[in-house]
Amino acid sequence: MAADPVAVNARGMKCPWPALRAARALRDADAIVIEADDPIAASELAALAQQQGWTFAAFGNHRFALSRTR
Repeated sequence: MAADPVAVNARGMKCPWPALRAARALRDADAIVIEADDPIAASELAALAQQQGWTFAAFGNHRFALSRTR
């Protein structure tokens, strides 16, 4: 059974900090949910996920999910 996603709060941080926080969190977790309100955070997080081979999903209110694919 998979563990719940790790919550990461990157509100108020300008890119690239949300992507850096996401990458660091995914060193130790298989999935994260990150809150990031920088206008370019969505594209930065999507690019990070694509580069690493992770899945990416965007939810309303500046919430995003990234996970390792198995």
